[in-house]
Amino acid sequence: MGVVIIDGSTVRDFVREEAQFKKSVDEQFVALDLNNDGVLSRAELRKAFESLRLIEAHFGIDVATPPEQLTQLYDSIFDKFDTDQSGTVDLEEFREEMKQIMLGIADGLGSSPIQMVLEDDDQNFLKKAADLEASKTSH
Repeated sequence: MGVVIIDGSTVRDFVREEAQFKKSVDEQFVALDLNNDGVLSRAELRKAFESLRLIEAHFGIDVATPPEQLTQLYDSIFDKFDTDQSGTVDLEEFREEMKQIMLGIADGLGSSPIQMVLEDDDQNFLKKAADLEASKTSH
């Protein structure tokens, strides 16, 4: 377990590092594509967001959200990703929406640093952004 400190510039630099960002997003896409058909279904993307527990927890405290409300929330998230409204999310759609999400996080953080406690094997995008920043300062 480790602690990383990031701010908006850390996240923004990670997104601007196109090759590294694309590689990270593509790896995440492959991991989410459970049936290996090259697109993400509604169920595959929902499973990914459920595993993150972004909606079911509030500041680390479990909250009871009615199942129908969860379905509406996950459907609206899916619709944001599915820009061509094909019913699936392809790699390009996934890349673009992840870029927008990360830039939104960067804007939200601004120059205010935050500390994050992460597992050593954690491969989320914010951890990768912090790792990229650390690799730049160690040279």
